[in-house]
Amino acid sequence: MDLGLKGKVVFVAAASKGLGHAVARGFAEEGATVVICSRSEANVTAAAKEIARATGAEVLPVVADVATADGCRRFVRAGLDRFKRMDVMVVNAGGPPPGRFEDLDESKWDTAYEVTLKSAVRLTDLAIPELRKTKGNLLYSTSTTVRMPTAYVTLILSNALRAAVHGMLKTLSKDLAKDGIRVNALQPGRIQTERIEVLDTDSAKRTGRPIEEVRKDWHAMIPLGRYGDPKEYAAAAVFLASERASFITGVSLQVDGGMLPANW
Repeated sequence: MDLGLKGKVVFVAAASKGLGHAVARGFAEEGATVVICSRSEANVTAAAKEIARATGAEVLPVVADVATADGCRRFVRAGLDRFKRMDVMVVNAGGPPPGRFEDLDESKWDTAYEVTLKSAVRLTDLAIPELRKTKGNLLYSTSTTVRMPTAYVTLILSNALRAAVHGMLKTLSKDLAKDGIRVNALQPGRIQTERIEVLDTDSAKRTGRPIEEVRKDWHAMIPLGRYGDPKEYAAAAVFLASERASFITGVSLQVDGGMLPANW
């Protein structure tokens, strides 16, 4: 199936590793030109070379920290200077560290706020004028914790702030529809990345159990019985931003192997 992404310019924030990297590669495999960023020059350059070599796509690496206003501007400006357009903005950032409420001082909340919420606000603000020109797409990477926060009591930073991102994007989906901009989100569950490795290790330390037992518990909660592959998450992202999803907006799609029990 032709997804209609050939020749499109896709910006994927925080894409040197993890889900961002998988999403960037997924768009590149469909023939899109991709702009990626990371705080680490070595990591983002290596990621761009790897994606370009594997797919034949043009990939622009940008050194930028999306937790800062300057980093967001640098990321977007570098891509626009090079390619003169934006068809998709994938709003993504590294997840806040785990911890219970009483473990977290105000500075940790401030840092998480900049990384999780303010990065989404800033990237959205920079993207909207460009996406109006192309009738493009805003796609947010959030979390299943938006719907099931009590399953993750050590992820209160993520639970609180990603819920705010979700409220923003849901509102935008109606507000921007008149401009031809579709706004959607993906909610990853337990996808096998370095982030999940960190969370599983943290759970093992807190409970004094082997990490294998922690993972076995999660596998038992997931109807498909396993963690997801980043490629599976990327496939959903690519579809939602493609022409084949042209009548889908305001959706927050869970990619979790059936883990969430809610009806909606």
